[in-house]
Amino acid sequence: MFITPALAQSAAPGGAGDILSSLAPIIILVIIFWFLIFRPQQKRAKAHQAMLAAVVRGDTVVTNGGLVGKVTKVVDGDDLEIEVSKGVKVKIVRTMLADVRSKPEAVSAKTDK
Repeated sequence: MFITPALAQSAAPGGAGDILSSLAPIIILVIIFWFLIFRPQQKRAKAHQAMLAAVVRGDTVVTNGGLVGKVTKVVDGDDLEIEVSKGVKVKIVRTMLADVRSKPEAVSAKTDK
């Protein structure tokens, strides 16, 4: 009716180029997500694991709950003992550390002149 027989017959059959052009936007989105989301998250996870492995006695740590304390005992497994106040010791799981601050260094005496 509206389509002439010559126009209907000139259409090319679907091929490999048609499939590739339809999958190209999906492939581009996967690549963008990989570089903007997954790869930086993997780097942060590796850095966090390295930070947790380097915890030693005397380090000042911050837990995920917001407690700040000094490590008094490091157990080889998953447990740490931190002192949050004088005489108050808390046993925590190593993976629940948010930040490890280095040991406080002695402040050198400064002269005025």
